[in-house]
Amino acid sequence: MQGQFLIIGSAIVIAFIIVIVILHFVKKAEINYYRGKVKNLEIQRNMVASTPVLVELSKVEPIIKNDKMEEKYNKWQEKFDEIREKRLTLIDDMLIDLDIYVEKRDYKSCGYRIASAEIEIYKVREAAEHLLDEIKDITLSEEKYRSIVIKLKSKYRTLNREFQEHKELYDFMQEAVSLQLENIEKRFLDFEKVMETNEYTEVVQICKALDTMIDHMEIIITELPDVLLMANQVIPNRMKEVEQLNKEMLDEGYVLDYLNIDYNIKESKKNINQILDKVKILNLEGCMFDLKTMLQYYDSLFLDFEKERLSRKVYSEIKDSFNEKLEKTNSLVKEVYDQLEDIKNMYDLKDEDVEVIHEVNKTLVVINDDYRKMLAKEESKSSPYSVLNEEIETLSNRLALMEESFDEALKSLGNMYDDELRAREQLQEIQEFLKICKNEIHSYKLPVIANNYFVQLNEANEAIYEVIKELERKPIVIKVLNTRVDTARDLVLKLYNTTMDMIKTAKFAEKTIVFINRYRSTYDDVDRALVEAERAFYKGNYKESLDISIKVTSSIDEKIYKKLMMMYEK
Repeated sequence: MQGQFLIIGSAIVIAFIIVIVILHFVKKAEINYYRGKVKNLEIQRNMVASTPVLVELSKVEPIIKNDKMEEKYNKWQEKFDEIREKRLTLIDDMLIDLDIYVEKRDYKSCGYRIASAEIEIYKVREAAEHLLDEIKDITLSEEKYRSIVIKLKSKYRTLNREFQEHKELYDFMQEAVSLQLENIEKRFLDFEKVMETNEYTEVVQICKALDTMIDHMEIIITELPDVLLMANQVIPNRMKEVEQLNKEMLDEGYVLDYLNIDYNIKESKKNINQILDKVKILNLEGCMFDLKTMLQYYDSLFLDFEKERLSRKVYSEIKDSFNEKLEKTNSLVKEVYDQLEDIKNMYDLKDEDVEVIHEVNKTLVVINDDYRKMLAKEESKSSPYSVLNEEIETLSNRLALMEESFDEALKSLGNMYDDELRAREQLQEIQEFLKICKNEIHSYKLPVIANNYFVQLNEANEAIYEVIKELERKPIVIKVLNTRVDTARDLVLKLYNTTMDMIKTAKFAEKTIVFINRYRSTYDDVDRALVEAERAFYKGNYKESLDISIKVTSSIDEKIYKKLMMMYEK
């Protein structure tokens, strides 16, 4: 028992010691964290303090040659003194207070003061860097702006050389361009003067002015010859060509009013004068674009002229073809339309059945009217051939669509007429088949003809009579007529097949009886079979007679039986 208490006590003591050790390390880690924060702030403060403002200020002292520069120097000195003596001192005090709070382990206050110190250091660093940039802008000005001016001079020399080598291309603008180039040279001299007196505030303005002037001169040197060439030669020559071609085509009877050529040439001349006025003051803004637009317009006119010539040729070809087709269509539609009432009465047609013909006629009237209007435009020369060509093509398409509808209508009416003709032809064929049936029956004198044969004959005769009645009826109902013809044809074909089959069977039965009659005295069963076969034959049961006579041959000779069967089935 004592041993157990001893073990438990030892465990408690060890646990207590572990807790103490852990707390110790936690506190140590915490204090190290805040000490690290403070140390990092001190490093940042020292970096701000080490900003090389003084070094750059020392570079400014030798180049102070005017009041403006001295005034700038004094302001920079005041700003740096404020940073060094006031703001950095404030940061030092904040860092000392932080050390005290860290040592006191007042971490709650430490967090706020660390954040405040970081903000203040950031502000001071920004102020110091901004000040340094301002000073460097002066200390590095000479190197910086001389480098810029060297590049500008190189660009200027290239432009000047281009101008001098092609001076004749600039025509009356040579003097103005030369003066502008001299102004640029003067600005280069101004740059040297201000650099000698270290007036760096003026240098910036001079460099900007030089850059702007040289960029403008680059546009002048590059575009001015083309602008002058287009304004003085290319476009005026193109306008003369257009005027000449326009006159020739008008004399040939073309309608070109829609192109407004005279007005546009007048406006183009005004625009060219305005462009030349702008060129005189070396303002080329939009000049090249306007000139190119004018040139594109005059180039497009040649395409319009060619389009009119081609349209006139195509129009003449299409018009002749269209006129011929329209006359034929008018004649055909009139012929059908005049006979429409007779067609309705002939084939029992209703108004809706021939409505398409009425619609075709209405459409054709409109097409004829539009065609006459188009010819009037051509005669009065109120429309260009390109418009007339489009109109004639549209009329041709409309006429083609109307012809399709008309052809469908004619096809429907033609089918009715064809059905009538076909019915009459088939009636003759049916009657011919019926005649063949009667001739065959009469040519082979059968002892008896079955009653069902006469039933079929009567049905065929009645069906033919119905066809004849339908053909004689006015108006003819084509659907009924076709049905009557189909019925008559089927019944006559049925009668024909019955006739041929009956005659074939009777003939073969008779031949078979004659053939086996030679065996009658030899075989008793043959005699009995022949008696039955003859009895059936004279009663008109030709199929039964044949079956009996053929069957009995198998008892005489199997080969004869098979041979007879093959002969019958052929």
